[in-house]
Amino acid sequence: MVTSEFKLFKLMLIGMWIGLAPSGPALAFDIKGDVSRESGPFDLFKFGFKAYKNGQKEEAVEAYKYAAEKGHTGSRWALANMYADGDGVTQDDFEAFKIYSEIAQQGVEPGSEDTGFFVNALLALANYYKHGIAGSPVKIDLAQARQLYFQVASTFGVPEAQFQLAQMMLAGEGGNASPQQAKKWLNQARKSGHPGAMAVFGNILFDEGQTARGLALMTAALDRCKPKDCSWMEALQEQAFSVANEADRRTAVSLSHAIASGSD
Repeated sequence: MVTSEFKLFKLMLIGMWIGLAPSGPALAFDIKGDVSRESGPFDLFKFGFKAYKNGQKEEAVEAYKYAAEKGHTGSRWALANMYADGDGVTQDDFEAFKIYSEIAQQGVEPGSEDTGFFVNALLALANYYKHGIAGSPVKIDLAQARQLYFQVASTFGVPEAQFQLAQMMLAGEGGNASPQQAKKWLNQARKSGHPGAMAVFGNILFDEGQTARGLALMTAALDRCKPKDCSWMEALQEQAFSVANEADRRTAVSLSHAIASGSD
């Protein structure tokens, strides 16, 4: 299963995409009713999303499949997510991988409304290449994962991609270790408020002797971390806090407020 920082983003992306479209008559939640296999791809996509929100996931899957057959990117993406998460269908990472790959191979025009779907597909593929898919032809390919993260980080400026790329550069995964380049990407991601990047970048600065600033970044990260990530960030911060002197601790607390407010 793909683990991602984008589950909330997924729903927001679909909602925003639908919100940009002209409103039309309400659709009955019956794939054999107002919407059929012959309906336009966007009508099928809207139907699928509304059915999904109403808990009618089998109808959502059917509508998405019809729209995907007509080349609708958003429907392909939504369907891939459902397979990746085992949401309304049997969980199948390889099926999700194949659909994400179709989106990636399709590409995207600059400024296209499909950009968000394309970027999210690239991130999902990077995650699959980083971890592999058991029992499938998709094996671990760290070089490919690193390249995909680089593409999303550099072309689209996505903080999560910048963070993942930096982590691979620090560990020398998928290529040579590059601490200075990793710091550059971490700094960019932390400026966008990415808590993981704040914590790791802060830890690096702390180890380099920028005690107060490093501790401040690690402290600020704890105010933004998601529950599943807070434990490792807290461990970094507590270790640094335990060896810092009182003056640096006080300075760090003051700086962390500035960082949290976005003024640093």
